[in-house]
This record gives sequence, structure tokens and C-alpha cells, in this order.
Amino acid sequence: MTTSTAETRKLYQQVANAIAESIREGAFQPGHRLPSERDLAEDYKVSRPTVREAMIALEIRGLVEARHGSGVYVTEAPAPEALAPELDIGAFELTEARRLIEGESCALAATTITDEELVELARILDDMVEENEHDVRGDLADRRFHVTIARATRNSALVTVIENLWDLRYKSPLCRAMLERARQVGVRPLIDDHQEILSALQIRDPKAARNAMREHLGRVIDNLLTATEIDALQQARSEVAARRNELARRSLI
Repeated sequence: MTTSTAETRKLYQQVANAIAESIREGAFQPGHRLPSERDLAEDYKVSRPTVREAMIALEIRGLVEARHGSGVYVTEAPAPEALAPELDIGAFELTEARRLIEGESCALAATTITDEELVELARILDDMVEENEHDVRGDLADRRFHVTIARATRNSALVTVIENLWDLRYKSPLCRAMLERARQVGVRPLIDDHQEILSALQIRDPKAARNAMREHLGRVIDNLLTATEIDALQQARSEVAARRNELARRSLI
């Protein structure tokens, strides 16, 4: 699939629009299963995370439905097609950006964080445990934890960027849909990961802090891959290593 520079940022939307057009033209009939994630990725020359985002975008438009462990099917009565909604950014792209930016922010914070801020992070971690136990929506303590680290850098530009990245989680319909699907299958903020981040900050080790944050957000991506699996279970098991390797290569940046 070829793209102009202006369109590259929303590649998933191009894939979704192309599949929607195929549905309208009758290439994919109501009630029929769409091709596998791997086949769609090869057909449109995109990554599998992009296909995942495209499928969720089509679900939001009412054109397809995902059946856990079976695949994605064209709806029996597709919704009347209107202009494609502006769904903004997906969770994979957002988390990748967070991994790059928050990793460096955490390293910087390790050199500037105060004892008072470390105590505050420990309190927030306790709140995160409680939110997990009560299935509190919104991951508010999780956001506070990451923003507190950003503020510990004493760099207002970093604080603004990281706050904006977190706000996109709530503002983007596509990102919200992907994160809600993850929550439905039990994905919650990773307490042990956050404890590792806090421990690295407590010893004020920039390298350890960077690695802890990057590894944490890498696992967030890994959990999203599992939670948004759209192919049949057996096929997913045989392909999961290749899919994760693809994102692992990007994580080396």
C-alpha cells in the first residue's frame, strides 16, 4: 500500500477504508470471515499491529465484529456507510512513543528526583494496587505515577509532552477501544513493573531507570498484542513469535 507523507501517520485508516470499500463492493459478504491477520498484512503491505487497529476502526464503524478465538466477520447488517470517522491514534503507536520519551524522562528523573517525590510515588503505587483490586476504570493512579516522574525531571516541556500522550489515551476513540478490549481480558497496570521503576529511581540510577521504564512499556505493547488477538487461537499461537519480533526490532531504537 502506497501512502503520501501526509497520510502515513494514519496508515490503519487507509487499510480500514480499503476493506470497507471491498465490503461495499461485495468482495466480503455479510456473515463471512475476513482473511487472516497475516494475509491482510501481506495484502496491504503493512504491519500486523496496523491491521489490528484497522479492524477495531471497522468495528467502531459497525462494519465488522470480532469473535474471540475465531476471527473477524463482516456484520450481517452493516451500518449505513457515512464518512469515515476521525479516530485519531491507536494504542500501539501511542505506547511506542511513550516508550521512547518516558524512558529518557525516567533516566533524567533519576538524577533530579527528591526524597519527597519518591515517597509520593510509593503512595501512588499503593493506590494503583487498590485500583486494580476494585477494577477502577481510567488508570488514574497509573497516570499520576508517570506524570510525577515527568515532573521530577524539572523539565516543563517533558511534562507537557507526557501529559499530552496520556490524554490521548482518553481522547482517541481508537485508543480507547483498544485499551477497553485489553481490560476486558484482564489486562491491568503492571504493579511489579512500576515497583522496578520506583526501585531504580530510589537508587538514583539513570540507566536502570531508563531500562525499567522501557521494559515496562514494552510489556504493555506485548499485552496489547495478546488482548487484541483477532485470528483463530491455534493460528495465533503459531504466529505470535513473529508478530512480537516485529515490534521487538522497533523497540531497539
